[in-house]
Amino acid sequence: MKLIFEKSKAGRGCDILPSCDVPIVELDDNMKRQKELHLPEISETDISRHYTELMKRTFGVNDGFYPLGSCTMKYNPKINDEMAKLPGFSNIHPLQPASTAQGCLEVMKTTEKYLCEITGMDAISFQPAAGAHGEFTGLLLIRAYHEARKDEKRNKIIVPDSAHGTNPASAAMAGFTVINITSTKDGYVDLEELKKVVGDDTAGFMLTNPNTVGLFDKNILEITEIIHKAGGLNYYDGANLNAIMGIARPGDMGFDVVHLNLHKTFSTPHGGGGPGCGPVGCKESLIKFLPLPRVEEENGVYKLILEREESIGRVKGFYGNFLVVVRALTYILTLGGNGLKYASENAVLNANYMMHKLKDIYKMPFSEPCMHEFVMTVEDLKKEKGVSALDIAKALLDYGIHPPTMYFPLIVHEALMLEPTETESKETLDYVIEILREVYEEAMTNPESLHQCPKKTPIGRPDEVTAARNPVLRYHF
Repeated sequence: MKLIFEKSKAGRGCDILPSCDVPIVELDDNMKRQKELHLPEISETDISRHYTELMKRTFGVNDGFYPLGSCTMKYNPKINDEMAKLPGFSNIHPLQPASTAQGCLEVMKTTEKYLCEITGMDAISFQPAAGAHGEFTGLLLIRAYHEARKDEKRNKIIVPDSAHGTNPASAAMAGFTVINITSTKDGYVDLEELKKVVGDDTAGFMLTNPNTVGLFDKNILEITEIIHKAGGLNYYDGANLNAIMGIARPGDMGFDVVHLNLHKTFSTPHGGGGPGCGPVGCKESLIKFLPLPRVEEENGVYKLILEREESIGRVKGFYGNFLVVVRALTYILTLGGNGLKYASENAVLNANYMMHKLKDIYKMPFSEPCMHEFVMTVEDLKKEKGVSALDIAKALLDYGIHPPTMYFPLIVHEALMLEPTETESKETLDYVIEILREVYEEAMTNPESLHQCPKKTPIGRPDEVTAARNPVLRYHF
């Protein structure tokens, strides 16, 4: 496929703008570009065809099965988009007076109320733009909490070795020293290892529950109590909330701070650069540190709180990605409390169904029932036949199936992590199970064929070594 610049023809265009009817003001030379702006010159027909061709090469939840483990790529109900298109939500400006945007502020306050109920938190900020941004914000709250108490020796954040990679990165960005602890062979937090590293320098502990291997840690109350007794705070990574919403709450597990992924759990589109939304919730003791502005209601009137001395300040311009919040509220109101619980139960059911149907040929490193996602390993297949997790993933592309997460979590070698979500039917799951079994049999009988996959996609398997060592990152005109 050619780049749009390669389709460009000098003098061609599609603008039909009327002649300028206002005075033209020329900028001073020192304010102008020093080089001519290079834009493609192309007709409207060719523009339409170019982007339609690009669209056909993308893959999303509307195209087929998308079992990206730890990412919750669920179907996004179209009613969410219809609500976000309403002029009263889409045609506003972040600088207009609060008195003219009361409905929008009510959306934010109402969504905050429901998410607090779902998570067991006392307040929520919608400023963070995505999950990792929410992690960073939550860690800034933890730092501000300890600094306000003059307990500045607390500079360590404890992270399990099964954590999302963004956890230690966010902690380091927030100025903390990261302490990794190993997991048990069963995939849980090792309590003895945890007890060894906690102390008067512990600022906090980061965990998602169910954890990254798809297991709900039965020792969660003991884990959070260990941290609290040491004077630290507990941070909940909400990436896996899709397994427990309406069933269990992080606040009841002993967590003090939580970030959510509205663009995962609450069914707003994500991927390809966003926009996302990673709101941060906290307990009462941390509310004063939340980013501003925040929405508050008094006698039926909604207003923006713009100043608070203890606040960590803004982490994003204005109030976050508002239309993502509209979509999330639509999803919550559509399902209701019982519906959210039913969604979680079906997510867990779907994952366990797939795991059970595949465990006779694919090795499952953890024997217990999973939650919303499960991990397989093809380490033995790699040793015996030379077929890797990457080979399996590439082969799935030829069947119109998006590959699962590969090589994560790091504690499982040659890992494939699948999260089917609650929105997939039994018929779809059975089809994917059949394909996974076929691919495995192909690996056993003709392993070399899998090294050539994918064979039916517009672009075949690239030479990844050359691509990594000699990347072509820009187009030269």
